[in-house]
Amino acid sequence: MTVNRREFLQKAGLGALQLGLVSYFANSTVAGVLKTGQLPRSLPELQGVKSSGIIDFIAAVETKKLNLHSLMILRHGKILAEGWWAPYQADLKHTLYSLSKSFTSSAIGFAVNEGKLSVNDKVISFFPDQVPAEISANLGNMKVQDLLTMRTGHAKDSTPALREGTDPNWVKSFLAYPVEHEPGTFFVYNSGATYMLSAIIQKLTGQTLLEYLTPRLFVPLGIEGADWEVDPNGVNTGGWGLRVKTEDIAKFGQLYLRKGVWDGKRLLPEKWIDEATSAHVPTKGTESDWEQGYGYQFWRCRHNAYRGDGAFGQYCIVMPEKDMVVAITSESGDMGAIMNELWKHVLPAVQESSLSEKGAQAQLKQKLSSLALPVPVAKNSAAGVSKINNQKYIFDNNDLKINSVSFNFGSEGCVFKLSDGGGEHTITNGIGKWKTGKTDLSILPLKLVSTPVPGEKETRIAAAGTWVDDNTFEMIWRFTETAHYDTVVCKFDGDNINVRFERSLAIINNVEDTRPELIGKRVG
Repeated sequence: MTVNRREFLQKAGLGALQLGLVSYFANSTVAGVLKTGQLPRSLPELQGVKSSGIIDFIAAVETKKLNLHSLMILRHGKILAEGWWAPYQADLKHTLYSLSKSFTSSAIGFAVNEGKLSVNDKVISFFPDQVPAEISANLGNMKVQDLLTMRTGHAKDSTPALREGTDPNWVKSFLAYPVEHEPGTFFVYNSGATYMLSAIIQKLTGQTLLEYLTPRLFVPLGIEGADWEVDPNGVNTGGWGLRVKTEDIAKFGQLYLRKGVWDGKRLLPEKWIDEATSAHVPTKGTESDWEQGYGYQFWRCRHNAYRGDGAFGQYCIVMPEKDMVVAITSESGDMGAIMNELWKHVLPAVQESSLSEKGAQAQLKQKLSSLALPVPVAKNSAAGVSKINNQKYIFDNNDLKINSVSFNFGSEGCVFKLSDGGGEHTITNGIGKWKTGKTDLSILPLKLVSTPVPGEKETRIAAAGTWVDDNTFEMIWRFTETAHYDTVVCKFDGDNINVRFERSLAIINNVEDTRPELIGKRVG
């Protein structure tokens, strides 16, 4: 059976120079003085990795416009290279999509080790009051291990039935979903299966998945501020929705590389690590990183590596033979290309011992410190500004429930205000640069997720605008704790305005944005 993840994604003697570079790579944490929870820093060559290989990887992903947001490379437990493409930053969380699944799998590992369950337990045994009136033989035989390996017996992913169904009880919806095949015999990528693992943890412990993992995984690893989306009943979604920082992803990979040991203390059994990262689902192909087999919510890779990964290029790649971990966040439409470039450039740069080469270190330092995604070129239009500055435009009834917008140009850039049924919302756009702030727009008309993050009222944003011509002002809003951004194009014609929204997801998937264009008129 061939695992085709691509189809699923359609619906990573140096003297004074050395001292200066160590200071850079360690973010002023030389001589072991690290911030709480930080991994130690080093130089690539000191750990047997050529800086030139990392430079070539960065150049390749930028040339191919793979839209990386962050990169962190570890060897022998030390960070060799780290960088964030502005406006993304080290201290910001990032949506992990299906990389969340590997964390959920770990929770099951903790629960098994604590004797709370076995991977051979039947799924229906945890929810006797949620099962359908007639339990099919296939449903009755479905085990926890089948959830872990995505071999539940479903013919297709159950997730849409949960997220888009009318019943807010997702557990009940999952158990009612037809199971066409014998569990354990048929693989289909199924985020609903991972959700059920989260629901089982909550059922057994009375804690959400996030609460359960916090003292067992997040606190020991120094992971702070993690949050996780929930279903309508407050169950963490499990298969998606976790947000942590890039270094947190790297720590998670390092824990698995060290077979469950962290800072000299065993957190997870080595047996579980081996079992979770082995190929339980065999595949026929050999050329793709999606044809190497699937474990307990981990994918096998070429070069005897394995990974947790999420849509649009969220990666935790573990290479045991090289004693390496690579963490990547991105918004890429070609996840396979990121992996290909990693194997092409970084893997050959790895040597068995430290290297004396130092010529490329300064170049790598400069490159990592200047990473940036394209910002709209600063174009000012005196004529355009004079037409719309301090003007308000109103709209007739529309599906987005937007009542009015206004523009104010000043020293900070363009202050854009939008009024809807929830009140007034403000986004300040830099001109030729990113202006960072917070907004609640992403969880109102421009909502980016279909399941909420508990307690979140605002989301972080970096915004920039430019005049395309004297009658068109364009803004890009990057929601910097997600993988995505919006482009907002405002066209002016006399007293009229036309506002068009375009999600980056629509661009990646080559589809039309479903939000309507707004036609408005100036007032006052």
